[in-house]
Amino acid sequence: MRPLDSLPPTEALEIENGLKLVPRMKLTLTINPATPSATKPIDEWQLKRALTDFLKTSLSVPITVPEEDLEIRRFRDLKKRKRDDPVAHGNLFIRDFEFLHKTRRKNADEETDLKVLEKQLSDWKKYIVEKMDGIELNLEGVKYKLSVVIPIADDFEKMRKDWEEFYAFGNRGYSRGKQEPDTIVIKGVPSRWFAEPRVSSKPSMLVTHTVFSTFGKIRNLNVAEDDDPGKDADEDGGDIISGLHCKIVVQFEKYREFYNTLKVLCGRSMQKQGSQLKADYEVTWDKDGFFWDSRNQAEEKSNRMPLKTARQYRSETSRHEVYNSQLAADHTRRKRFKVKD
Repeated sequence: MRPLDSLPPTEALEIENGLKLVPRMKLTLTINPATPSATKPIDEWQLKRALTDFLKTSLSVPITVPEEDLEIRRFRDLKKRKRDDPVAHGNLFIRDFEFLHKTRRKNADEETDLKVLEKQLSDWKKYIVEKMDGIELNLEGVKYKLSVVIPIADDFEKMRKDWEEFYAFGNRGYSRGKQEPDTIVIKGVPSRWFAEPRVSSKPSMLVTHTVFSTFGKIRNLNVAEDDDPGKDADEDGGDIISGLHCKIVVQFEKYREFYNTLKVLCGRSMQKQGSQLKADYEVTWDKDGFFWDSRNQAEEKSNRMPLKTARQYRSETSRHEVYNSQLAADHTRRKRFKVKD
């Protein structure tokens, strides 16, 4: 695998277990009626068509978005909607960055070329948001206002500023010696992609460790089924099926490995070899100390032991954490939800 710090933000990266990270731009959409008292249900199909037409005709570089990359979920019961609530929300994914590759300088060295490309992509994303945010959409005589933002989980620079401010001003519960993050949290990847084939459909510690150890040396790892549908789930809840996705928490030995891995994961989706499905996961850094309690207890106890005993204890603690993680992954009871017709 190529060095992470030299990977252009518009290129895909093949990792272990037949998985690949593919570039994306994610936009979070919020749709409000121009008149707050409007009570007419919005037509998702008309809204999608209006947005795709705008992307094709109103930008400096026309963008064609496949239907599956534009998700719209309307507010089902407008009688329960508060005056300032949106009538719909959703996500837009843009995955074609070929036009940026055409502008790359042929004679530039790799480091300079990478910085230029990162700046071009950042400026282009800002341009898209500025063009779309605040536009009015007229659907059958009813006007709606569109709000557009790039979520922080897809903005690496905002996340970096967050953890710098956190450790400078809000270092809650952490020791004074820990001034940098080292743990990444990923939600929304298919459990079967991290399962052992022909053994179980549940995510496996072994497979997950194999995948993420390619990014750097791992100190701690936890993987478990994630039944939380999140804020973007359909509010009717009729199509929720437990166990389809998993949550992965990985702690790296070195800050630089954490930094490079998060930067590569941010702004990308995951794809499995032989599958057309793209898992539009959410990634962030751990500010709650997922592994902190167990590691802190181990360090405090080791400080009261001879060197040889302390090393043995740390080794046993590490095995104990892996065992607990396996229990979390393999013995989480699966809830069942009936799928509505």
